[in-house]
Amino acid sequence: MEKIAAAIIGSGNIGTDLMKKILKKSDTNLRMGAMVGIDAKSDGLKRASDLGVPTTHEGIDGLLALPNFNEIKIVFDATSAGAHIKHNEVLQQHGIRVIDLTPAAIGPYVVPVVNLHEHENAPNINMVTCGGQATIPMVAAISAVTEVLYAEIVASISSRSAGPGTRANIDEFTETTSLALKTVGKAKSGKAIIILNPAEPPLMMRDTVFCLTRRGKEDEIRASVAAMAAKVQAYVPGYRLKQEVQFEELSGAALKQWPELQQEGGLKVTVFIEVEGAADYLPAYAGNLDIMTSAALACAEVVAQNLNTAGAK
Repeated sequence: MEKIAAAIIGSGNIGTDLMKKILKKSDTNLRMGAMVGIDAKSDGLKRASDLGVPTTHEGIDGLLALPNFNEIKIVFDATSAGAHIKHNEVLQQHGIRVIDLTPAAIGPYVVPVVNLHEHENAPNINMVTCGGQATIPMVAAISAVTEVLYAEIVASISSRSAGPGTRANIDEFTETTSLALKTVGKAKSGKAIIILNPAEPPLMMRDTVFCLTRRGKEDEIRASVAAMAAKVQAYVPGYRLKQEVQFEELSGAALKQWPELQQEGGLKVTVFIEVEGAADYLPAYAGNLDIMTSAALACAEVVAQNLNTAGAK
């Protein structure tokens, strides 16, 4: 089967790690078609050039001018939410499938193990956020068992793994992740918090998921969470539960804002997650970046397979 040519816009940490993953996998449906940046001296462009990947430091215009542009069928955008708006507009004019690693949210939010099957043919797929990729599978796993009235996630990442793009998009992170907890995770309401931890040595990505549900389905929740964690590990090997799922019964004053639980009481479900990166390009503690590139690649594999299937007909 022919490998589909993919380009990456953004030669920073995320884009370079993604390139390394594509080149590393011999069984992938993808091949590197181009690495695109705006800094001619960036490490990502240098590494791409050294590896024989076509490069340009002239952004989206440079991509359009590359001799092999007509071969590009998929583009990953690892720049910023603002830049992605222009990039997507240009790429859609050429019928290119776009996988968005920024919080722009032009296309549907996608978490591979939860809802990729619903959106695998969408022209633009949005990868939510690193915190979303880590925590939404757990919220969805609980929602599959019982109604989640409220979901709150706290993503703690090393300050060293938060580059300029991450820091510039903090507001978008909270808004995008909060919305995706509802639209993808199926929580009735949700909230997202991110913490940049300056500790030295750097700590791995840690995520805490709190869900408010009805009582009575603890065993089913444990089983669903464990099964979902195994599915995520299929494309993010460093993804793991740090301990058993925790349950706390709530009643009385703790449930004042939840009238539907006043009589039967409620259950606070807590899930603790750690994400260790594969260290393809980034340090192992940068699980927040690794889970984004791994999830984007998992989506692209399916998109490429579909493009090959459609081309064979």
